[in-house]
Amino acid sequence: MAIEMMATQLARNWGWIVLRGLAAIVFGIMSFTWPQMTLAALVIVWGAYALADGVFALAAGVRLRMWQLGIIGLLGVAAGVITFMRPGLTALALLAFIACWALFMGVFQVAAAIRFRKVIPNEWMLVLSGVLSIAFGALMLARPGAGALAVVWIIGWYATLSGLMQLVLGFRIKGLASHPVPKPA
Repeated sequence: MAIEMMATQLARNWGWIVLRGLAAIVFGIMSFTWPQMTLAALVIVWGAYALADGVFALAAGVRLRMWQLGIIGLLGVAAGVITFMRPGLTALALLAFIACWALFMGVFQVAAAIRFRKVIPNEWMLVLSGVLSIAFGALMLARPGAGALAVVWIIGWYATLSGLMQLVLGFRIKGLASHPVPKPA
C-alpha cells in the first residue's frame, strides 16, 4: 500500500523532476556554449545549478516524504551555498566535491529505481541516470588534474544527458496519474 501511495504522490509531483531535468539541460548547454569561460565563472554557474537542483530535490523529497531525495536536496543546497561563500576553492577541491556529490546522487537514484521497479515502467532510465552519475563521479576522482576545458565538456555532457533522462522520467511519471497503479505481486 505504501508504494501505491508514493506512486500517486510521484504522479502528482512529476513537475519537480522535469524542473530538475530542465535545470541540468540549461547548465549543460551553457557549458558547451562558453567552453572558454574561466574556472571561477564555472564555479559560480555550477553553484547556481547545484543550488537550484538542491532546492527542487529538497522540495520533491519533502512533498513525497522520501528521505533519500531530501538528502540529495540538502547536499545540493549545501554545495551551492558553500560555492557562493567560498568561490576561491581550488579546482581540485571543487572537482572532488562534485565527484562525491555525483556518486551519492547516483547511488540514491539506483536505489530508488530498484524500489519503484514494479510501479514505474521503464525504470531503467532512472538506473541509467544513476549509473551515469556514478561513472561521472568515479571519472572525476580518478582524473582530477584534467584540463579546465575537458572538465567543462565532461560536466556539460553529464548535465545534459542526466537532465534529458530526468525529463523523460518526469513525463513518464506524469502518465501514472491517468493509469491505475498495478498492485505489487
